[in-house]
Amino acid sequence: MDRPTSDTPFTLAGPLRSPAQMLADQSYDGHASVHDDETAASLGLTAGPIEGPTHFSQMDPLLAAIWGDRWFSHGCVSAHFQTMVVEGEEVRATISSTGPAARTVRIDATKADGTPVLTGTASVGPDHPETELGPRLARAQGSPPERLHVIDLLSVGQTGPGDETITVTFEEDFGELYPFSLAQKLDLITEPLDWYLPGAGTPWGAPIVPIEMLSVLTNTASKHSGFAARQPSIGLFIDLEVRLLGSPVLVGHTYRVDREIAALSESRRTESYWTRTTLTDVATDVASAEVLLHQGVFKDSYPGYPSNAD
Repeated sequence: MDRPTSDTPFTLAGPLRSPAQMLADQSYDGHASVHDDETAASLGLTAGPIEGPTHFSQMDPLLAAIWGDRWFSHGCVSAHFQTMVVEGEEVRATISSTGPAARTVRIDATKADGTPVLTGTASVGPDHPETELGPRLARAQGSPPERLHVIDLLSVGQTGPGDETITVTFEEDFGELYPFSLAQKLDLITEPLDWYLPGAGTPWGAPIVPIEMLSVLTNTASKHSGFAARQPSIGLFIDLEVRLLGSPVLVGHTYRVDREIAALSESRRTESYWTRTTLTDVATDVASAEVLLHQGVFKDSYPGYPSNAD
């Protein structure tokens, strides 16, 4: 896609894509997740939804058309998920900008019939304008819930053990939360890129991990860090921001995972928590990425949830 040259506002739209469902076999503490069709139906959903970050890949060609290679080393995508997508549905990504010199753009994804899937912002750093999730997080921090029943074991400021690490390979499975490998993801990714492949000659000396996969890296072992709701319960992603800090996350490199709970929230249907996680390259001790995830737990999925709790 060519870089826009006009100084006037513009919109770029990608093609319709059919993202693949890769979490149908996801399990959490021995039970199925919301991505399982039967479990989804029990919560009033039409089918097991595709994981929200999957749609981030459809933004990459559009954002690279504006910011070039810097998108993959200094980009920040910040999104609020609006409507779940199930396998077989098509999705289109669009970005809207005030002009090629703009420091931030609006991002949106919609289904073929126009139903909104996500909305948010994208920018390139190191100095980012306010992101989509900035005000949302501030509101959550300013209005903490009075009483919680499913995530009551979590607290603002809680941190992980500090000794977590992850190394991404092409063939190794990510575990029960993400029962697939990077190679399997790349076979089905909506926007293939040569820089993702084994032996890729990237400016950073190794293949890069797709931006949509960074929430996988930070979330795959989160329950082992004490960052977990009471079980059995079913969760979902509400908001997600991924920020690269000067380098892509690279295949074959080992990263330290440092996490902290930034806020707790509550809505009519969910209890939720915000986690800020940093991936730091162990070899250089330089942070490569930061992931801000707001994830909720359906109240109805927790047995015995107090009927008068609302």
